[in-house]
Amino acid sequence: MTEPSREARADALLSTGQGERTRRLKIFLGAAPGVGKTYAMLSAARELKRQGVDVVVGLAETHGRAETAALLDGMEMLPRRQVRYHDRDFAEFDLDAALARKPAVLLVDELAHRNLPGGRHERRWQDIAELLDAGIEVYTALNVQHLESLNDQVRRITGITVRETVPDAFLDRARDIMLVDLPPRELIGRLKEGKVYVPETAAAALNAFFSPTNLAALRELALETIAGHVDSDLREHMLARGGAMPVRRRVLAAIDGHAQSDYLVRVARRIAERRGAPWSVAFVDTGARLDPVRRERLDAAMRLTRRLGGEAIILRGHAIADELLAHADREGVGQIIIGRTRERVVARMLGRSLTQLLLRRGAHMELTIIATPSERAKARRRVRLSSTRGSRGEYIYATVATLIAFGLAFIADRYLSVANLSLIFLTAVLVVAVRTRMAVAVYTAALCFLGDNFFFAPPRYTLEISSPDDVLTVTLFLLAALICSRLATRLASQVESLRGAHVQARALLTLGQQLTASTDANGIRDAGSKALAQTLRCEAAILARDAAQVLRVVASAPPERVLSTQDLAAADWSDRHGEQAGRFTDTLNAAPYWVLPLGSEGRPLGAVALRFDPAMSEPDADRRSLALAMTQDIGQALERARLSDELEGARVQGETERLRNALLSSVSHDLRSPLASMIGAAGTLISYEEKLPPQERHDLLQAILGEGQRLDRYIQNLLDMTRLGHGTLKLNRDWTDSAEIVAAAVTRLRKLFPELRVETMTPPDTVLLYVHPALIEQALFNILENAARFSPPDEAVRVTVHSSGERLLIDVRDRGPGIPEEERARIFDMFYSVSRGDRASQSTGLGLAICRGMIGAHGGSVEALPGDGIGTTIRISLPLPPPPDVEQ
Repeated sequence: MTEPSREARADALLSTGQGERTRRLKIFLGAAPGVGKTYAMLSAARELKRQGVDVVVGLAETHGRAETAALLDGMEMLPRRQVRYHDRDFAEFDLDAALARKPAVLLVDELAHRNLPGGRHERRWQDIAELLDAGIEVYTALNVQHLESLNDQVRRITGITVRETVPDAFLDRARDIMLVDLPPRELIGRLKEGKVYVPETAAAALNAFFSPTNLAALRELALETIAGHVDSDLREHMLARGGAMPVRRRVLAAIDGHAQSDYLVRVARRIAERRGAPWSVAFVDTGARLDPVRRERLDAAMRLTRRLGGEAIILRGHAIADELLAHADREGVGQIIIGRTRERVVARMLGRSLTQLLLRRGAHMELTIIATPSERAKARRRVRLSSTRGSRGEYIYATVATLIAFGLAFIADRYLSVANLSLIFLTAVLVVAVRTRMAVAVYTAALCFLGDNFFFAPPRYTLEISSPDDVLTVTLFLLAALICSRLATRLASQVESLRGAHVQARALLTLGQQLTASTDANGIRDAGSKALAQTLRCEAAILARDAAQVLRVVASAPPERVLSTQDLAAADWSDRHGEQAGRFTDTLNAAPYWVLPLGSEGRPLGAVALRFDPAMSEPDADRRSLALAMTQDIGQALERARLSDELEGARVQGETERLRNALLSSVSHDLRSPLASMIGAAGTLISYEEKLPPQERHDLLQAILGEGQRLDRYIQNLLDMTRLGHGTLKLNRDWTDSAEIVAAAVTRLRKLFPELRVETMTPPDTVLLYVHPALIEQALFNILENAARFSPPDEAVRVTVHSSGERLLIDVRDRGPGIPEEERARIFDMFYSVSRGDRASQSTGLGLAICRGMIGAHGGSVEALPGDGIGTTIRISLPLPPPPDVEQ
């Protein structure tokens, strides 16, 4: 006994708290039909209704019992869903109506019921699971023989195989399990009175299922089930309160795909449940080819494992014992469960059996060996017959190879000794061993041994050997043939296993490279659908939700694949619940596509729909695991793309916020300055208008006018920048002389800076531009204003206009402090400030940015060039269009 760690106690407290919130299931468990489960369930529901609880009967099967039907009086009952099946009408439980009504407590009888085709789920327990997930408390009834892990025991007790089963893991969701018990004698009495079945059926039941021995055994199973769940709840509460509990070691069952695999899975579930330990089932793939019957049994056992709440694991390696022990050490396995081994004959010849190896090397583990003699004998006979039929071609191949070897030996007989002839037969054994199974290789070795002895060892044509050397030669040949055949078969199996692993690894690597090369979610989906279709040899479609949250096909291979209503319903269910649906599953399995979720229930990303050949059975374990791995990779790539988009959006939002703050800061400062001057001058005029001389009044009015014009330019710059940012700036192009644009801009500048000297140099010939004259003039004026503010009072601003090839260049040069070389490319960004650059205290910092936008709208460019040792040169480059046509 060990004290639980703080982490374990925290987990237990969390699980206990979550259990109180999520366990909304109450099961009325009985040992057999007729013990009164439905009656007890309805009685409990009526008591809740008297207490004011919203109770609704979703489905209750009275089986014609008057006392049970009387309990339905006054209870609200949901209407049943009408289903047409095999030209007959049936009434089924309406899951959608229950979800829409959403009562506090819902009664749904017969938990193990199998739904008719066409519903959302194959089993009723899946309907109830959806109700529980929706927050509805459910009361239901169940007989113990319907538990999946007890299926074998019930068959041994009653001789009847129960087809409708419920996974044991579903019972873990139950908050309460109430045992409804009735002694066998009283139950048989009820049966004879016709309270369970009609008289004809009751007579047959008394002679079969309802014998006193069977009822007593089933009653004991029910009591064990209740005790096991009570122990599980007790462990959780003790751990949550800090009580000492035994160390939980994982239980591992090793299966081989033979007839007892399902039985081992159920035994592992029951042992793990009694111990309160996690459990798993493992199969070691040694690379040997499995016949179809064994492969189907293996897949069925793995499906059963997942249904019972265990973990299905495929290990790969040539040594089964080594792989099991290595996995046990990694995962903390304390108990290994195996069936009786069938390899004793081979073990005597070539080594120890699996059981002996595990006992020898796994001394620190508990080894449980499960024996089922009758099932093993039946399985051995069936496997022997099927292997004989399935391997007939291999034996024919071995016989042909042996005959060829005999033919070569007869040809070489006159040249080689008996010892050398043995090498020919040894080669034939190796060829057969590489291509077939061990049993076929042993058959070949026996034929070659007998033939070598009969035809070539003196005396010939007898099985006697006269020479001791020949005896040694033939004996060594047989031993060498057996050993080499064993090694060759193992090598071929390992190569086959490695080939399969290589195919999966190569497929995942190729998919990873394609997903990495994709830049967005659409590219990821296209690459993923093509990779799935090519690798799995099926039709593949990837679905995602549009802006209206409707699931649609966004990528498929072959392209433009259209899914049916059933497939879309399965995809919607898979995406919302993060579980598989459609074909090969128990949810909406009438859909032709097998649907896998790309995300989880909490973060859905869409679904993958795979359509295999309708004649094909369920994909084998390798193909299934590859499909799941590829789907997981695609989902992770989509998640990375989503996170990347969110990060980019956050970055853009942050940059936008930064620009907004900069704009508000700049505008609030630069607009307040002229407003303050205007308000001050206007206030002075109002207060002292008659006392001021005419010249001072004129100066104040001139100041108001100048500041107003400056404020108008600021606002115009803001409006121009807004129009540029939204793409609403319209270009009204016209032919104009470049010299006129320069002259107009210089004239505006001299009104603002009367003392500034401006030197202009324009071409002697007329140079026409096809532009919006006002915008080009405004852009040039912004550059001139910027140069004027930084030029010394005694220095001139020089404007030079000249052409270079097919472009017109306008250079504005000042003699100011200049701009650092590393920052010249950034002065055209909004709000970028340079201490010695183009910013002035009376500027919003938008002039050059607006200039770049206006010039760029005409197909031109603006750049900052270094001056001749001092100052800065701003160059405007505009394209020169061909001259306009002149009418004759």
